[in-house]
Amino acid sequence: MEFSLGHMIVAVLVPGILLASWIDYTQHRVPNWLNLSLIVTGFTCQGVFFGWSGVATGFWGLLTGFGLLILPWMMHGMGAGDVKLMAAIGVWLGPLYTFYSFGLGALIGGLAGAVMIVSTGRLRMACANLGLILAKCSSRQTLFSDFGSAKSFGSTSQLLPYGVPLTAGTLLILAAKSFGWWGI
Repeated sequence: MEFSLGHMIVAVLVPGILLASWIDYTQHRVPNWLNLSLIVTGFTCQGVFFGWSGVATGFWGLLTGFGLLILPWMMHGMGAGDVKLMAAIGVWLGPLYTFYSFGLGALIGGLAGAVMIVSTGRLRMACANLGLILAKCSSRQTLFSDFGSAKSFGSTSQLLPYGVPLTAGTLLILAAKSFGWWGI
């Protein structure tokens, strides 16, 4: 049996992002050792299966994943581990599927956040927090400050471990690609 990048994605990336998701859910962090391991193995597999072209694809995927989440991190809206996790996913998937994965993960995260808000009866506080976020975005002095950051809301909100929806989005994109859904 001949191995392909797809086999390695199932053997390495899928368990890796499931572990990242679990750690993020339980500890609200994605460890650097895990992200770095996924990045190194992703580049190695890209190189083994596709040579320098694969390494270039992995590099552009890493930049895509990093670029999609670096601004929210700079605004103190999420943790750095989530940014690095999306970059690691990018090495494996390349830029296009990383973008799809992020988009679906963002949609899942938004829906999960809405369910969390409604199910805990925090709609009023969520609206107040949204007002703070909008105020944060309206001024260059507060845009990248701790004012209106995710952690500054304290007990008025629940933090969503963003590795969970990023993993769900990635798994759904991988399934869509494997089974030929949506024509991607």
